Amino acid sequence: MPAQRPPFSKILTSAFVITGFMVGAGILAIPVNLGPSGFIPALLCSLSVWLAMTCTGLVIAHQPFWKEHPGADMPSLYEAVLGRAGKWLSVAANLLILYGMLTAYLAGVATVAVQSFHVPLPEWGVMLLYFCIITLMASLGDAALRRGNSVLMVTMWVLFGALLLLVAPHFRGVDVHAADVEFLTSGIPILLVAYIFHNMVPTVCHSLDNDRRAIDKAIWIGSGIAFAMTLIWTVAVLLTLPVESPSGVDLITAFKAGQPATIPLDKLIRSPLFVNVSIAFSVVAMSTSYLGVGASLLGFVRDVAGARVRSRAGIWLLAFMPPLLVSEFYPDAFLEALNVVGGLGIATLFGVLPGIMLVRQGGTGSRRWLLGWFLVVLFVGVLALELGQESGLLRIGPNVEYWSHHSCNFGGH
Repeated sequence: MPAQRPPFSKILTSAFVITGFMVGAGILAIPVNLGPSGFIPALLCSLSVWLAMTCTGLVIAHQPFWKEHPGADMPSLYEAVLGRAGKWLSVAANLLILYGMLTAYLAGVATVAVQSFHVPLPEWGVMLLYFCIITLMASLGDAALRRGNSVLMVTMWVLFGALLLLVAPHFRGVDVHAADVEFLTSGIPILLVAYIFHNMVPTVCHSLDNDRRAIDKAIWIGSGIAFAMTLIWTVAVLLTLPVESPSGVDLITAFKAGQPATIPLDKLIRSPLFVNVSIAFSVVAMSTSYLGVGASLLGFVRDVAGARVRSRAGIWLLAFMPPLLVSEFYPDAFLEALNVVGGLGIATLFGVLPGIMLVRQGGTGSRRWLLGWFLVVLFVGVLALELGQESGLLRIGPNVEYWSHHSCNFGGH
């Protein structure tokens, strides 16, 4: 008798976990990092990076390793593919990424709650309270994770819809022919972070009983929803804000100041409701991501610890105490390291590595072999760009003169 396939409701809630992992508050900043390259280049780059990252996620999900090793997580896969030395190098980079993301969310929510919602508690108290609630949700197992995440996802979509409704009356149009393609490369690292979901692959595979068709549906639906939200928000912002403007309410000014798109939009819209909705969206988006990252980190640490740490409490402490302590006492530590290693680690672990898997597993000249080499070359190129930017050898900035001239001709603000 053939095994019963997972119901679509389970596939959908698993897809929502992937979406939640991907859609953090960073979605609000993406238009600022892509917009100065031009409307069409920004959209095509976003589409290309999403397809490449979804492809590498599917490569990891299709590994027979998951069916052969029930309950395993990414570290065991790294060891099987890279050996022990490669495993520990990969584990160190991945822990930095996961710890850094949780640190960012804890510090971010605490700051927003105290400064924007005027919560009558010190920042450390808000952080500790939020940590207890959201970490408990992330620790209760797969079923609780999927249910809790689904509730947060619906809330996030309502807030996202409200943001779009508030922005829509200010659409001004955009010249689709204008482009500064050279600047595009500076936006690739943030897109890698935006479209990462690969740490959730083991959880999704186990949740869906390693049913390949169900896993593929969950990944395409989950990552597709996140991509659609990113694309819609990017289009909405580019239709509203000029790339350059004498008033300073524009994308280039926001890029230079390191601001999300909501800051110049607030100056343009001048609505307290917009501010409150954007803040609420940021908190809910960070919470959905925290759930996914937290659950992933728990499984990751459990797999790394193996037989050395059998206590569930010990695993929990190893997973969640480092980001909490760093968030309380020195939140910039992980974040500084994440800025340097995060994109490099993502491109290596979830770009180059899956390509190597395909090359090894496909016969010379086969489609798998060719796709594998394409991914390796593509993500090695991304790594080279990131290393160049981090080392200062590549200094890529928006072409202010071009956009200033162009905005005058287009009738900018």
